Amino acid sequence: MLGFGTWRLSGEVAFATVKHALAVGYRHIDTAAIYGNHQEVGRAMAESGIARKEIFITSKVWWDQLRYGDVRVACRQALCELQIEYLDLYLIHWPNRAIPMSETLSALESLKKDGYIRAIGVSNFDISHLKEALATGVKIVINQVEFHPSFNQKELKKFCDQQDIAITAYSPIGQGKDLELTVVKNIAKKYTRSPSQVILNWLISKNIIAIPRSSQFSRIADNFKALEWKMKQEDVDRIDSITIHERILHPPFAEFE
Repeated sequence: MLGFGTWRLSGEVAFATVKHALAVGYRHIDTAAIYGNHQEVGRAMAESGIARKEIFITSKVWWDQLRYGDVRVACRQALCELQIEYLDLYLIHWPNRAIPMSETLSALESLKKDGYIRAIGVSNFDISHLKEALATGVKIVINQVEFHPSFNQKELKKFCDQQDIAITAYSPIGQGKDLELTVVKNIAKKYTRSPSQVILNWLISKNIIAIPRSSQFSRIADNFKALEWKMKQEDVDRIDSITIHERILHPPFAEFE
């Protein structure tokens, strides 16, 4: 439910932070081909001394590599860079309507059948994309999207719940800006916890997986403490009542409705 994100972490920083996260207790590591840190993540995993089966590793295929053959090549390259035999979860990083979704999902199913991946997921899919994916009959287990108190995607969450698709929240603290929300700060004081822990606890209370990312060892450890406690439903509702609804990440190739 609480993983470690590696977006914008590269080189020795990526290696050191992932190794520290594993030492703290994280067992879910999120990476992607476009992040350019597969080798560092793999090295951190190898040097951690933790058995491969105890670590849940997610990677993603980039939006311009969604043709059948390209997907298979990208996955094999990711495994080679990570120095592992399989991915626990492999995601379509961004949808691309220029390439038939059925072709991409067929490639992912073939990778699953061959044992290279354990589960298939998507990222940055809105409801229309999800409906198109579900129409293929392929089992989608995760939709990884931007989700935080000031961008609470309630309708998407409701749809995913109905379809038995879990949500993973990236940028779960709004890239830092949601730490300054008055409601979050007041709840943090109530529980004597950090604002970051409050937001992560809120997400977990809603059965949303969170993958915070930090390059600071102290924050990596502090975030993990969000698992030590549980906020009351009344406080979950208080954060749910925040009326701000602002997306942070919107690249030019995004297909958001």
